[in-house]
Amino acid sequence: MADLTIYLGNKNYSSWSLRPWLALKHTTLAFDEVVIPLYQPSSRETALKYSPSGRLPALHHGAITVWESLAICEYLAETFPNFELWPMDPAARTRARSVSTEMATGFQALRAHLPMNVRSSFPGRDVAPEVQADINRMMALWRDCRTRFGGKQGDFLFGRFTIADAMFAPVVTRFRTYRIDLEREADAYCERIMALPAMQEWVSAAKNEPMIVEAFEF
Repeated sequence: MADLTIYLGNKNYSSWSLRPWLALKHTTLAFDEVVIPLYQPSSRETALKYSPSGRLPALHHGAITVWESLAICEYLAETFPNFELWPMDPAARTRARSVSTEMATGFQALRAHLPMNVRSSFPGRDVAPEVQADINRMMALWRDCRTRFGGKQGDFLFGRFTIADAMFAPVVTRFRTYRIDLEREADAYCERIMALPAMQEWVSAAKNEPMIVEAFEF
């Protein structure tokens, strides 16, 4: 059994679980994972066994417990610095933390109207103005990061894959699920995220999950 165990919600629906899982996969460290079905009568009671907040994801590293997606990512970056989960350049690192926090706390309209559902396809959904504003803001963030810090250094927001890419990965799945029209460069970035072996592994697992939450199947 690995010293690291991450407790996750349903892979098809849990955007918050995908983020630290991707960061953890990037480290190449051995870890165990446990999926706890959400949106069930016993979900919170079960999650409380592993997460003080009763919410997932949660990471156990020996005697240490870390919960909340961005906190888990920060813990991994601090504990295993050789994997460079944040950019090394101070200016790039500051920007990466800023956009990651904005993703964690913002884009409420997008979250509400385009819920994560990895295995499904719902093309043609009307995009309300407030949702389009969130989409435009996200594309602007991506464009700025790529222009200022990514450039020719690599395929991701800051060149190499970082926590910032992990934080935006669930939105990439949303854009694919709902067939959202994006700028060419934004669409190309989404393709690069979806092509990651870890993303392909997550998508495959999501497609094979037996759990169905009717509220997200529309």
